Amino acid sequence: MADLIWHAVVIGVGATILFDLWAQFLRLFGMPKPNWGPPGRWFAHALRGRFLHDDIGKAAPVAGEVALGWLFHYLVGIVFAGVVLAVWGMGWARNPTFLPALIVGLATVGCGWFILQPGMGMGVAAAKKPNAGQIRLFNIVGHTVFAIGLYGTALLIR
Repeated sequence: MADLIWHAVVIGVGATILFDLWAQFLRLFGMPKPNWGPPGRWFAHALRGRFLHDDIGKAAPVAGEVALGWLFHYLVGIVFAGVVLAVWGMGWARNPTFLPALIVGLATVGCGWFILQPGMGMGVAAAKKPNAGQIRLFNIVGHTVFAIGLYGTALLIR
């Protein structure tokens, strides 16, 4: 169990770092800097039992919500690395293949579309946003980068 946890932490952090590097790369092309404050606010309210908001920006602010958002972001990466290991086993960590990482990476898109975005008041798959199609595309591409990070980090530490 300790081996699974260690691998989940290292692989999840590595994959999330690649995801964050991708977001920084996109800034070269005019994309805004990621703002982890709203997800941090949502996470804090979720811990208190409130999962749905009409607009997370109008919800009560939470002390340290940006830091909490970053923590939430990395915890989610670790959890999903743990999912890969739980479903495909520790053998995957010793001999990683891309398909399991891609399956889980794309599943993370669904969590954003069906849990986080509606919870923050954006609608299912950002349907309430005027640029919903663009958001969806960037979600898919970004989480594919996360999948590459899962696979790549597993390769690096095997």
